[in-house]
Amino acid sequence: MTSTTGTVIRSLAAVAGAGVMGVAYAGLVERNWFALRSATVPVLPSGAAPVRILQVSDLHLMPRQERKIQWVRDLATLAPDFVVNSGDNLAHVDAVPPLLRAMEPLLDLPGAFVLGSNDRFAPVPKNPALYLTPRHARPPRMPRTALPVDALVDGLRAGGWSDLDNTRTTVTMGAHRVELVGVDDPHIERDRYAAVSAPAAADVALTIGLVHAPYQRVLDAMTADGAGLVLAGHTHGGQLALPVFGALVTNCDLDRRRAKGVSRWWPGAGATPSAAAPDDAAYLHVSAGLGTSPYAPVRFACRPEATLLTLVAR
Repeated sequence: MTSTTGTVIRSLAAVAGAGVMGVAYAGLVERNWFALRSATVPVLPSGAAPVRILQVSDLHLMPRQERKIQWVRDLATLAPDFVVNSGDNLAHVDAVPPLLRAMEPLLDLPGAFVLGSNDRFAPVPKNPALYLTPRHARPPRMPRTALPVDALVDGLRAGGWSDLDNTRTTVTMGAHRVELVGVDDPHIERDRYAAVSAPAAADVALTIGLVHAPYQRVLDAMTADGAGLVLAGHTHGGQLALPVFGALVTNCDLDRRRAKGVSRWWPGAGATPSAAAPDDAAYLHVSAGLGTSPYAPVRFACRPEATLLTLVAR
């Protein structure tokens, strides 16, 4: 064997070893390395007292994920003014009881929720090769096992949380009245925003939109009506990301620079960066969520998360 051949073999072995280590890290470490992220959003009227919102999303819970269940339960110690659950709670037909156990301490607080596709239908295997193609963002067309979504909804409503699927309502957050408007999951075309569309109420501190999958048609409609903040999940922050570059995909038509965290949105924003937002643009927060599909149990450069948002005066 020549020295050149030996060098090539060693290089290939090093690359293969790094790949194995990366997959092991993504599957065994990062996907279980839950993080609490904080952000401040200036959306309240001048002089208004701050409001703290805890957003949880995309748990994709399996019945025996005790570490995740306990981590979510412990979030109640943050004592937020309001809790928002932006959907995709389930990943198994038997996951409703453990999900409600995870949410139990949070249900003692005011809250609201919308559903995601994985609250209605069990996950299905996908070809990993589709991850970087437009087909990855399409909902599966094959028959899917129905999940006990009615039991999930009943349990969350029993805790006093508002069901915002294609609904508009007003709630109290801290010292403020806040209008909420939400839709069922656009990823499976269950959104009916036209049925609840209305100009933002004039007698509230803020109008907040809530949606599971942040498709542009819904973001445009909500912000055109005057929502000052929209909360969403679904993207998993890309789930697989590259340092500096960020998310590779969003699993919807949202641009990848908005795959997680706080950005700006206005009707027709499209892929225009937040730096070019008009002064009256709304704020958009997309949660990277806390889970993964059981058929793709990896995360890389995108830790699972919940977020504590502090709303402050503009």
